[in-house]
Amino acid sequence: MPKKLMLVSIVIALAAALDAQTRAPQNDSIRQSDLRADLFFLAGDSLRGRLTDTEENRAAGDFIKSRFERMGLKPAGPNNSYYQPYNLMTATLGEGNALDLVSGEGGATRHLREGQEFYPHRFGASGHVAGAVVFAGFGISAPQLQYDDYNGPGDGIKGKIVLALDHEPGERDPNSPFDGVVTSEPSTAWRKVLAAQEKGAVAVLFVSDVHNHPGAANFEAAARNYWPEKPPRILNYTLATWADRIRIPVAQISPALAEPLVAGTGKSLEELSKSAETMRGSTPLALPGARVDLRTAVDRHIVADRNIVALLEGSDPRLKNEWVIVSAHYDHNGADATQIFNGADDNGSGTVALIEIAEAYALAAKDGQRPKRSVLFAAWNSEERGLLGAWAYTEQPLAPLTSIAAVLNMDMIGRNEEIPVGGGGRFAGFEVQTAESNNNAVNLMAFSKVPDVTAAVDRANAAIGLEVKKRYDNNSSNLVRRSDQWPFLQRGVPAVGFMTGLHPDYHTQYDRPEKINYVKMEKIARLVHQASWDIANADSRPKAPTVRTSTQ
Repeated sequence: MPKKLMLVSIVIALAAALDAQTRAPQNDSIRQSDLRADLFFLAGDSLRGRLTDTEENRAAGDFIKSRFERMGLKPAGPNNSYYQPYNLMTATLGEGNALDLVSGEGGATRHLREGQEFYPHRFGASGHVAGAVVFAGFGISAPQLQYDDYNGPGDGIKGKIVLALDHEPGERDPNSPFDGVVTSEPSTAWRKVLAAQEKGAVAVLFVSDVHNHPGAANFEAAARNYWPEKPPRILNYTLATWADRIRIPVAQISPALAEPLVAGTGKSLEELSKSAETMRGSTPLALPGARVDLRTAVDRHIVADRNIVALLEGSDPRLKNEWVIVSAHYDHNGADATQIFNGADDNGSGTVALIEIAEAYALAAKDGQRPKRSVLFAAWNSEERGLLGAWAYTEQPLAPLTSIAAVLNMDMIGRNEEIPVGGGGRFAGFEVQTAESNNNAVNLMAFSKVPDVTAAVDRANAAIGLEVKKRYDNNSSNLVRRSDQWPFLQRGVPAVGFMTGLHPDYHTQYDRPEKINYVKMEKIARLVHQASWDIANADSRPKAPTVRTSTQ
């Protein structure tokens, strides 16, 4: 053999050896044919859209569990189970909800009826309270952002009823400390109630932030939507552990009702709302002459739910106590009398990719190749109901959250993002784009919050060749907080999401398995497998997520 040809052969052999050394073992075992076969079952008509608290949802969970078990993965749930149980809560409106308003110099009393100028919140407690009212701006307490609407003497709230605005300051400001234009977690209503409760408030009244949302609103219609006469097909859920923390009544009141409450300050509701737009929070303001008598009756109902979890233990005696989580949610929106919401892309696609990635790890382990860190494979439930399975995990983690090196979450990885002209509100915040322009693209969510994980994904992608787009972390679509990476980011855990994006079939009966781009889905699953393997074997773990502050 000529020396030049021999040299080329040696270089090729060395390159192949290096590739074999660095490439995740069994990466090639992730095949589109297997993804397709599983997805035609999981998103088939027989599972009827996998809605929370249905037999079809439980059957989907059993299917995932059986696959993990057959692979020989270790049960990661309590009592040597593949199930991680938790409770959800639904609520129904009880009898006797009432609100009396005593205001003005004459102390006149107005008797208000539920559904006309107020209604109780589902997560609030039942009870009867009476007291003076204090305006607390947006009612947010976020020390991590150096923001607090309870600045000033701590006893100004104790025994009082708090009036708080909906939403958050700077909600349309990309530079807002509250995650830019993304709706922030501290602005969640139940978290505001916890903040008020901790300060000693006996109840919370919410009212629209009218300076950000002007115009006459139909409050009665909003009340009917919140508490419909007939139970909706898809119920509203919250985590039972969250509701259990709320011990005080909570109600929504109309702007028209709020005006006499704030009249004693000499300012209108709009003026007070504008004054709450601060970078550091506000000081609670007593509302002279305003006194409220509130009765709420909300009946809580417990619903059992579960995640599916399996573990591959790491090989390093020390690092195996750190976990990489690879995850996807398996629930969707069920079916009605005439149509099935199959949820092939959302999120059958991520679920079957999770199964394939878990199998790649299991096959490698049988060959004696295990990562240094342990890998948890988690199929979250009830994502469509508010990321509740992932939130439940963060409330009762199977290992300390501080031991999680990274979370790689997959949600809708089977289509090409397509934003049509005149698509309507469901595509708000997105630029018009064709499916063809995204034929090889996947969006990386939370890329800006966890640069170490993002760098690992980029390195893993070098041999795969996807177009990894980084564009939605500060977007009014709220896409970054609409899947299961979000709860982990809020708890300081490095997490990213893989998502090919929205399309006209999103959340419709047309999201079916025959419409999936299986070629691209195979590449994305291989990318997640490679990135997770690299992180699980790295000498150092990714840094915690960056937190936006008012100086950023």
